[in-house]
Amino acid sequence: MADFNASDLTCLRGERLVFGGLSFAAKSGDAIMLRGRNGAGKSSLLRVMAGLLAPRSGALCWNGENIADDRAAHQSRLQYLGHQDAIKPVLSVRDNLRLWGQLRGVSQLDAVIDAALHALDIHHLARITGRYLSSGQKRRTALARILIGQSDLWLLDEPTVGLDRESCAELSQLIADFRATGGIVIYSTHIDLDVKNPNILDLDDFAIPMVEWLTEHADLNDDTNDSANMQHSVSPQEAVQ
Repeated sequence: MADFNASDLTCLRGERLVFGGLSFAAKSGDAIMLRGRNGAGKSSLLRVMAGLLAPRSGALCWNGENIADDRAAHQSRLQYLGHQDAIKPVLSVRDNLRLWGQLRGVSQLDAVIDAALHALDIHHLARITGRYLSSGQKRRTALARILIGQSDLWLLDEPTVGLDRESCAELSQLIADFRATGGIVIYSTHIDLDVKNPNILDLDDFAIPMVEWLTEHADLNDDTNDSANMQHSVSPQEAVQ
């Protein structure tokens, strides 16, 4: 049984306080849908969850262990899909997926790629190079990546962008299948997906005026800018984003 939770997360981007005091908890089979106005921090929160962005304060834990203590282990257990499809235009669809599988050290890769191609109904595009794909085809290729390799956590940032109704239905089924195996799915979307009983996390509830936050955390002000500019090593997820 997996347990993924956060307590009192605060996120700064540059000099802007994106959200503060945010907490959540998810267990195997759960789905969390992120809501909020544009700029509320949905994408930032997903990057924090993936370990790609350090929170200003608070902690994220997987089975009781802070993900910051072993970022490599955390990133090996998750699949992260950002705004960009990250499809290399000179590579075929199959070779794009092969590159991802090699980065993750997936065994029996050809069989895994075939299964992903069929799951997203893009098997007929396997030899087509990225530059000739439509926006919807690129998005389905990007979604196929989340099926390459074992994972326990899917972090999906607007996964429905560019998808038609049929493709959205296929994505909903993939999410249902993943949850049935004990996977945790956290996603943001402006289009309602047919996801059964998701927990709703509304980031508008965690908006805090910057002046108010600075007043409450005066002892932390001196190193705010240093934290916002924190650097980190490049992971396989970042290499293809």
